[in-house]
Amino acid sequence: MDSRYVQQFKKGALEMILLCLIGKKETYGYEIITELNHHGAAVLGYAKEGTVYPILYRLQKAELIQCRIAPAAANGKKYYSLTAKGSQTLKELRSFWQKYTDCVDQFIEAYVPEEASR
Repeated sequence: MDSRYVQQFKKGALEMILLCLIGKKETYGYEIITELNHHGAAVLGYAKEGTVYPILYRLQKAELIQCRIAPAAANGKKYYSLTAKGSQTLKELRSFWQKYTDCVDQFIEAYVPEEASR
């Protein structure tokens, strides 16, 4: 299988996955990476800082998430949470994703390999 097709699927879904993780609870980068690797590594591959942090920055720039920095005495970590705009966007993305997967599933289920149709 050509890995570039798989990479496109992963890339397209990762922003929505991060919004879902952040929407569950306020969280920080390393915790997001750990969660991705624990639950998604078999399909998504192992998440790395170089992949996750640029997405977090894009989501923050788009005002879908906000960041607060914990006091240095606590740990100084950046904690991310959804904004109202992020919650609305995630709701819309989830609705689109359901329609998208239903549509794609219909095509997949209707597919009959050429050799099987003979």
